[in-house]
Amino acid sequence: MSKPWQPYGLHILDAIARIRRARMRGNIVEDEVLYDAALRNLQTLSEATQLLPEDKKAAFPNIPWRDISGFRNILVHNYLGDIDPQTVADVIDKHLQALEDAIKAMLEQNSGTNR
Repeated sequence: MSKPWQPYGLHILDAIARIRRARMRGNIVEDEVLYDAALRNLQTLSEATQLLPEDKKAAFPNIPWRDISGFRNILVHNYLGDIDPQTVADVIDKHLQALEDAIKAMLEQNSGTNR
């Protein structure tokens, strides 16, 4: 029996909501506290995507799952802190909605089946 994946999906949605709240509080490019909060939640959601079933991810080929994993590695292993804040803001603005939509669809598709 495999481990349920749904908590990871919910965790991703929670991280996205936290990132959005940080963006609403101010400019993450200029505010280091908001930037750090956004980075931490990007790391969290990136790690959680690695724990989603491959067949679920395959149903959403528009989501760059490998790139998300690679982004996680950059966030985790970039000890010198030279990640470009504008690039992070662009990732948030351009890509989070599609990921959120995919995760919600996965969860909705699963709600009528055995877990």
